[in-house]
Amino acid sequence: MRNRSNSGVRLDYYQRLLNKTILKYQNPVTGLLPASEENSHAWVRDNVYAVLSVWALALAYRKTADLDEDRAKAYELEQSVVKLMRGLLRCMMSQVEKLERFKHTQHVNDSLHAKYCSKTGKTVVGDQAWGHLQIDATSLYILSLAQMTASGLQIIFTLDEVSFVQNLIFYIETAYRTPDYGIWERGDKTNHGLPELNSSSIGMAKAALEAINELDLFGARGGPLSVVHVLPDEAQQCQAILLSMLPRESNSKEIDAALLTVISFPAFAVDDGEKVEETRDSIVTKLEGKYGFCRFLRDGYKTAREDPNRLHYEPWELQVFERIECQWPMFFALFVLDGLFNGREEQVKKYSEKLDSVMIKTDEGIHLLPELYAVHKEMVEQEYKTPNSQKREAIGRLPHRWGQSLYIISKLVQEGFLSPGELDPLNRRLVSEPKPDIVVQVVILAEDEFIQSKLWEHGIKVQTMEEVRPLQVFPASVLTQIYSLLGRNKKMGLTGRPKNEIGLLATSKLYTYRDQILAFIPQYVDPHQFYQAFDYNFIIDKFKNDVGYFTGNWRSLGRPVYIYSITKAVLDVGHNPPGALIGTIKKLQSGYIAGTRVHLGNLADFVTTSCITKLSFLRDPSHSEEVKHFVGDIFNRIPDTRPRLLSSSRIKTRPRSHSKSSVHGIVRRSRSIQVDPAQAKERVPSPPSLQESLKKFERGITVDREQSGGVPIPTTSAHGRSHDVEFPIQRPHSPNLHLKGSLHPLHYSHQSPCSSSSPQLFHFFHQGTKQESIINVDELVEQLNNTEVLHEQADIIHYLYLHKGPDWEITIDGKKCYIKELLVELYEKAGHWKHWGLVRHTAGLLKKRVEELALAATDLLVRQKQLSVGLPPDRERVIMRPLPPDELAKIIFDACGEDLSTASLTQELLIYLAMFIRTEPKLFNEMLRLRVGLIIQVMASELARTLKCTGDEASEHLMNLSPFEMKTLLHHILSGKEFVISTGYIHTCVPGPAGDLRGVGVSRWTTDSETDEHTNVEDECRLSVSTKKVGEEATEFARLSRKPHAKMQKSIHHIDPNDLEKDDEGVESDRQGQWLRRRRLDGALNRVPVGFYPRVWKVLKMCHGLVIEGQHLPHSLTREMTPGEFKFALHVEMVLNRIPQPEYRQLMVEALMVLTLLTENDNSKLSFSTLIYVDKIVQTANAIYLKDQKIPSDVMEHSKGAAGISLHFYDTAPSGRFGTMSYLCRALATILPIPVDKDANVDCAVS
Repeated sequence: MRNRSNSGVRLDYYQRLLNKTILKYQNPVTGLLPASEENSHAWVRDNVYAVLSVWALALAYRKTADLDEDRAKAYELEQSVVKLMRGLLRCMMSQVEKLERFKHTQHVNDSLHAKYCSKTGKTVVGDQAWGHLQIDATSLYILSLAQMTASGLQIIFTLDEVSFVQNLIFYIETAYRTPDYGIWERGDKTNHGLPELNSSSIGMAKAALEAINELDLFGARGGPLSVVHVLPDEAQQCQAILLSMLPRESNSKEIDAALLTVISFPAFAVDDGEKVEETRDSIVTKLEGKYGFCRFLRDGYKTAREDPNRLHYEPWELQVFERIECQWPMFFALFVLDGLFNGREEQVKKYSEKLDSVMIKTDEGIHLLPELYAVHKEMVEQEYKTPNSQKREAIGRLPHRWGQSLYIISKLVQEGFLSPGELDPLNRRLVSEPKPDIVVQVVILAEDEFIQSKLWEHGIKVQTMEEVRPLQVFPASVLTQIYSLLGRNKKMGLTGRPKNEIGLLATSKLYTYRDQILAFIPQYVDPHQFYQAFDYNFIIDKFKNDVGYFTGNWRSLGRPVYIYSITKAVLDVGHNPPGALIGTIKKLQSGYIAGTRVHLGNLADFVTTSCITKLSFLRDPSHSEEVKHFVGDIFNRIPDTRPRLLSSSRIKTRPRSHSKSSVHGIVRRSRSIQVDPAQAKERVPSPPSLQESLKKFERGITVDREQSGGVPIPTTSAHGRSHDVEFPIQRPHSPNLHLKGSLHPLHYSHQSPCSSSSPQLFHFFHQGTKQESIINVDELVEQLNNTEVLHEQADIIHYLYLHKGPDWEITIDGKKCYIKELLVELYEKAGHWKHWGLVRHTAGLLKKRVEELALAATDLLVRQKQLSVGLPPDRERVIMRPLPPDELAKIIFDACGEDLSTASLTQELLIYLAMFIRTEPKLFNEMLRLRVGLIIQVMASELARTLKCTGDEASEHLMNLSPFEMKTLLHHILSGKEFVISTGYIHTCVPGPAGDLRGVGVSRWTTDSETDEHTNVEDECRLSVSTKKVGEEATEFARLSRKPHAKMQKSIHHIDPNDLEKDDEGVESDRQGQWLRRRRLDGALNRVPVGFYPRVWKVLKMCHGLVIEGQHLPHSLTREMTPGEFKFALHVEMVLNRIPQPEYRQLMVEALMVLTLLTENDNSKLSFSTLIYVDKIVQTANAIYLKDQKIPSDVMEHSKGAAGISLHFYDTAPSGRFGTMSYLCRALATILPIPVDKDANVDCAVS
């Protein structure tokens, strides 16, 4: 018989250690490990971590087997692993109905249980008796299942089990927006049963999703049906949210040692090396001790000051746990493994020595790792005074199986029995390795041959949808339907993947089904979903952003393929592709766009280089015949044959009625956006106002279609070739179209809401329902039959919708239809003409919800931002957690009330805010609550200031901005950049009398000086937002146009001298009001200085409390919360948000900053035994300022602003000798007992 080698002897030692500490307790029936001999509860997380060491030892025996006996031991250990993993699988499968509910609700009561009975595999406590929702535990199971399967173990035996695992993936893929109880099962650290979003759960879920994607659960013996699938966008969402949260663990825990499992073994979830280092350093700096690591700051678990008679803590008592938190030695083992995986020898040596020093050796020579070390009750006071000075005692479980397992794994790797790669067969540890540059493959497709020919006129050759065959191209909604079949299992009652939106990464793959290759168009280009797709500028901008998005987020094998379909909705009113689109395509041909490499070509050319996924789950024989028919319908569906809204035909219509509609202007009056009257008063210039000039160019002409007859009109193209352009006239005989068409929507001038020309309507809306009899419905229907004017149609349909309902039947031109059908047609018609005010209004009436609404709100919420919707102060609704799409849309519509245009705009702005926070997160630094309603008011007030118009006129202009311009304006406001509003006119040339042609039938952008007043041209004013450049000729802060046109100059020749100086003093007037405006903007956006909240915490600690406008911030908050805790920041923000005036709020923030500077420079010498009234500091500073400036009393009274503070003080820069900070310091010296000299000057670093 051969002698055992040294390696075999050492492995036998670890097998003995494993048997005595872990395998000894494994239940022979269920395979589960109980918590202890006295406690039969088996935790999912603890069991998985414990079995990892069994798996590692089996790998070591398999690798270094000397004898058949060693191979037998390896097999025995492997089967113990399979037994436990299948035991946990069986426990979870017994709760399949909860899994099915959770996919749709994400409710804590529908979650899988966190622990089971080790003897029976059944549940041991009720749904509400424990914090069961622990996404990290389920994710750890999936991650370990993937790694073990990849190493050669077969744990999954049947296709039913494959279906269940697939649904477990659906269970964890929403981790980035699902608050849970986390790795310590407590949620909020007060242990009151409040779940919160945890970085450790998100990171573990992200790792699990990436590890198990495209994995065959049957291993080498599997086939297409045993492969599980993960949509890449879900893992990427987890990645984005994780990076935005680290090194923070949650709202109540600013750091947690559990994050080490996310940045290192076993998850390796973070691919940003700098973020990994930052998190690791934060853990070491804040949590490391002599006996282990604290779990998190102020952790009271098993400390001497914890009350064992209750599970929860009182908020005020959390401070008593500071510096005496128990220390967990298992984190030493994790740091040893981290060093081994990253090649850090010094780290391995350091923590190996620390680990050995805390091990407890038994009489048998077995090394045991205790659960934790605690400070003895008698030594607590000494530990308070000098942290880490007192000897601690081992308490809790001995051994702690979770920690013991990590200790054994670290020893096996350290002694060379295993390499890091053998513990990580899926190469998770390489996630942070640099990736090659991404080349985005772009395919441009034309909807039909007409669009193809239009592009060819510009030298751009593209294929049509038909020409790409046999490849098939579908919208993203089809892929959503296909993936709804994934994981469906009738026997188990599993309905498959919820029909959530399909993201960009998923639509950038190619898919194979049988012998077909399928490609998909991104979701956002469908105008039927939301109106942003009507705006080609927005679509182009979104396209550029998406191409850049691939650079940092594409991780699949192969290149992404991005398909953009040019439809008729993109064409301008002259049916030509817009110049911006042509320019973008030509830029693509150069090979680079937005700093990203691109390759423009045909779809067939990219098949061999693209990422291809097999839709193998569609072949599942368990699918019923109904499902097979469903799949067939998807691939054989007939395209939508709805006629174009403004199609051309020769028609003869009755003369249009020129009488004023009795509901004229009702759409405009439904809006509720208000601009501060005080601000509007400052901005409104003497008449004639610029608004009158804008109205002038919004007037249209009535076309006598008796003369033109809708016949094709010969025009000349840009290349000099003659071709026919048909004017878009409604097709009256279409069964789907009812409204009369017009060449242009603007046939009458906009009038003020209470115009004297419609006194009947004025009295109706201001005297209530008593006047309903005045409005004759039959007369309205007759007017709707006669009118071709878009605004008149909108007013009438709006009134009928409100008073008769969407299902009221109406007869138009002898055909019956419903109001809701007219609304859809009006929506498409307004979208065609790019009349955005009506588009937003009709979208609100139709209750349209943008597909990405819930995802956008989630993107903001999970990045530690709160949301509020609705116009303050009465209708504002706060959103603090992710919500399902329908529930979120309901809140928005309820908050906006009858103002449906604002409801649509609110959804739109949420999309833009989410886009910005993904691409430019720095814009949102130190902003905790995004008040969308207040942002809308700020945007309107900025337009009122810039255009020198009233608030009502500004809100009308705001609503008529295109989505792209709205996004641009929002970006300028968030970034603080100065901007200008330029005007241009969309010229739609039409035939004059007797067919006299004055232009081509196309739209183009011109300046005012180019307009020929004698041509029969319809002009519609368009506003364009751009960044203001230094040295512009404009004398206002944001002038209407860089090059004033003659007509514009006529309307703005008289300007209030209180607002502007003479033109030759433009630079000085540019600065006037700058700081007042900046404070108003920052106050409205809730923006504070960097590090503001931790500094306020220090101020609060040195006094009895702060009083801000009657709201009290008590000193006790410092005992409940740590300086970096997100909960504390929210508490301070809540108090500041009670101040209604944004500029006054910002002065309060500045006063608090002065207080924080005092605490940072006093070397902890100052302490105040009274409350500090912050508003008193501001009022005193204002008084000192007025005294210094020697402002006369009459001027002083006239210049009072918000809260009685001088407007001149508001408009003073913060810094400098005469800045607001200087006056606040002097005020502070007069109110608080601070040493000053005889001139009341503060002799300290603050001044």
